[in-house]
Amino acid sequence: MGIQRYLCLALVGSIATGCGGGGNSGGDDQPGDASIDGKPIDAPIPTEKFSMFVTSLKRMRELSGNQLGFGGDLRFGETGPGAGLRGADKICSTIAEMSMPGAGAKTWRAFLSAKDGGNGQQVNAIDRIGNGPWYDRIGRLWANSKADIMGIRPSGGDATIRNDFPNEDGVPNHDPDGTGDVDNHDFLTGTNLQGQLYSASATCLDWTANAGNKPVEGQPRVGHSWPRGGGGSIDSWMSSLTESGCAPSVDLVEMGPPNPNHNTVGSGGGYGGIYCFALQP
Repeated sequence: MGIQRYLCLALVGSIATGCGGGGNSGGDDQPGDASIDGKPIDAPIPTEKFSMFVTSLKRMRELSGNQLGFGGDLRFGETGPGAGLRGADKICSTIAEMSMPGAGAKTWRAFLSAKDGGNGQQVNAIDRIGNGPWYDRIGRLWANSKADIMGIRPSGGDATIRNDFPNEDGVPNHDPDGTGDVDNHDFLTGTNLQGQLYSASATCLDWTANAGNKPVEGQPRVGHSWPRGGGGSIDSWMSSLTESGCAPSVDLVEMGPPNPNHNTVGSGGGYGGIYCFALQP
């Protein structure tokens, strides 16, 4: 699953041009098959529990090469049918590897729904992420099972991360650098309260579009990584509101309702981050 790219990241700290990779992330690569310059590299999957995180602004900027992030186009070098989902999964795997060398060899999935996953069939985010349990970067339990994540907030896990999901480094993402709270709670899902596709227009053309052309690209549905308050579905981690468009943006101040004139993924407070889950604890 693109493990060559992740190994390069672990070895040199950036996406090296000489490492190859890219391609379809849906392959059956095993750690023992990884190589750099044709030389096999042993990359055992770490035994530490690490299977859930939210993507930090720092990493989304770094991987996109854009200070405004990816927006609604998450292909990340993937092409063809289903490229948006495959690219988002590769973003998750790449960031996991950057945080914990070897963790990229796990099977990572972005919590995203799509009208067409590449085979003409609808994809529901809840069906992509396995059955749990899920742990953050420092081993805290986020949730045990699917039943525990179907509410407004996850239940049964560590109370300290229930209302402030940690990023890939295990840091509470509401205040990732310790300089004060920022309004970064909107995370792309395209998903309703049951973890299923919200609507055909809620996925930025299945995570391949970021021009901000609202009539063509639609408006992405997002969840709240931390509850803004107000109670009810507005605090849902998987489906809280609809952004104004698919263009990249970073909006870290209190936005109130999404600004209808912005046409961006951050119009309600955020930067187009995604939730990442591994199928292995």
